[in-house]
Amino acid sequence: MTESDQPTISPGGIFPRFFRRFPTEMRPVFIISVLNSAGFSLTLPFLSLYLYQQRDIPMALVGLFILSSGLVAAVVQMYAGMLSDRLGRRPLILWSMLTTVAFYVIMAVLIYFTAPVWTIIVTYIIVRSSLMASRPATSALVVDLMPAGRLVEGYGLLRMGQNLGFGLGPVIGGYFWLVASYAWLFGAAAFISIIACLVIYFNLKESSTSLNMEKITLNAMFSTVRDKAFLGFTLISIIAFMGLGQFISTLSVYTVDRIGFSTVQYGSLLMLNAVLVVLLQYPLTRLVGRMDRGTALLLGMAVYAIGYLSFGVIGVYGLVLIAMGIITLGEIIFSPISMTIVGELSPANWRGRYQGFYGLAETLGISLGPTLGGALLDATAPDGRMALWGPIAGIIMLAGFAFYIWGKRQYRHPVTRSVT
Repeated sequence: MTESDQPTISPGGIFPRFFRRFPTEMRPVFIISVLNSAGFSLTLPFLSLYLYQQRDIPMALVGLFILSSGLVAAVVQMYAGMLSDRLGRRPLILWSMLTTVAFYVIMAVLIYFTAPVWTIIVTYIIVRSSLMASRPATSALVVDLMPAGRLVEGYGLLRMGQNLGFGLGPVIGGYFWLVASYAWLFGAAAFISIIACLVIYFNLKESSTSLNMEKITLNAMFSTVRDKAFLGFTLISIIAFMGLGQFISTLSVYTVDRIGFSTVQYGSLLMLNAVLVVLLQYPLTRLVGRMDRGTALLLGMAVYAIGYLSFGVIGVYGLVLIAMGIITLGEIIFSPISMTIVGELSPANWRGRYQGFYGLAETLGISLGPTLGGALLDATAPDGRMALWGPIAGIIMLAGFAFYIWGKRQYRHPVTRSVT
């Protein structure tokens, strides 16, 4: 960027003082992340319940369905990441949200008329893929806009927006689940996404000033594997997200079907997660950002594991809220640090490509997670608890120690990034 292209930080306006620490261009990014996550979390946590309770699909098959949608979305993310380097961040994000609106509406119609399950599955795969297509561009946009020394703060802000939306969605969804058809959840998600489209069109500015005109091929999409440090981090992340991916599908079925919570109570757990992230993400991000990367990643995984293990020994609603609080602390520590590492490793004109490839790891891991969780739920039925959460916590800690070793090696001998 030239001096005139640098993001500006405005001292005035209606935004609270906290937001004035960030470039003004980050404000629509925050708003879009809230709306995007609200629409997503309004529908996905209850999809497993819909298929399991209302369409009588076994949880193992539900897990395989989520895995298949994740695999498709992962490939779409890789392609979309390169496309954002070629066309720019803003066009990619806008077209992604427009596609999402259209298929949210189609999904609502299919569920309302009790369409065959396979049509719902195919449509949802498209919905999830279109949503995920915007993520590499959004993550790359943060790297474009934030000063290098404050990149962790930028991702902390992004995570605040995502979790605020993620908490609001299930609360609304839990209410609709009780008083209306599940189809209305997708109708509400479509309305929220339309608002996001308007914010993108009128407020989001293009951040990339050096477009990469390289032809998009399969070989180019996987060219990031030549970066051994990045490849190692990505492979460990797949293992980590297999454990962390229990947060949606497995946890919803466990709390509602096995413990006996209402869908509103389950939604309140996710709302608590969102509130804690909004309150604690920024101060804790600045604190953890001073730690070395390997130690911070291990700490985040350890806190996550303790939180999931807690679900295996408690069942009272108040104590479950505490367990959710512990999991949230793990998320607050891990998420912005991992996203920052990807930004630090990526060359300037390959940022979308790196974010897209890392999206493959995240989506693949999170999609494999419900497959593992679904199998454990079926194997430990009807009331297994520690037998469910113990193996999941073990996987998370395995990833934590691997992250620690990787971080100590990488940041002891950092690699200079360049594209040839």
